[in-house]
Amino acid sequence: MEKIDAIIFDLDGTLWNTVDSCLKATSLVRKEHKDITRDVTREQIESAMGKTSDEIINIYYGYLPREKGEEYANEAFNKNVELLLKEGGTLYLNTRETIINLSKKYKLYIVSNCVKGYIESFLNTSGLKDYFDYYESYGRTLLSKGENIKLVIERNNLKNPIYVGDTSGDMEEAKIAGIPFVYAAYGFGDVKNFDYKIDDISELFNT
Repeated sequence: MEKIDAIIFDLDGTLWNTVDSCLKATSLVRKEHKDITRDVTREQIESAMGKTSDEIINIYYGYLPREKGEEYANEAFNKNVELLLKEGGTLYLNTRETIINLSKKYKLYIVSNCVKGYIESFLNTSGLKDYFDYYESYGRTLLSKGENIKLVIERNNLKNPIYVGDTSGDMEEAKIAGIPFVYAAYGFGDVKNFDYKIDDISELFNT
């Protein structure tokens, strides 16, 4: 690989796991609305990780009228951010040490398909805020992940960045942005095409 100058990370399935928080948030939303007749399951939440808001609405509340699905999904997203700001999520093994050490050599960024406040909850509860130079999300720009990766590259004048994610969607978005994709195989996805693969985040030192 040409000498890289920056690492851009996906969030869910790459840096942390928030499935338990998502389950709690969707459960709270169901209690408030009688027309929500089905629990959102762990399997559904795991399958939704990394997807766009529209895709998540279909996975969670596809049996409801679209307008209601959007309303309840947004409630769940916001409740989840509230919970995460208080309790945080679960960092993957070796994440803290690896990010701290990588920041000594590379500029670090985050790009995620999440609502506004979600990346902020990660930065504030993980203790890793000072090690990332910039971040961008769908919630702030209403742009796709690929376009947000392009924004991060342009705004920070990056020359040879890589994108680290765990789903085939992440791979496609890295391709749109025109940068190499590193598959985090410990996350939620099953990706067949990638430039590099890691089974532990600490393996990024070998890329």
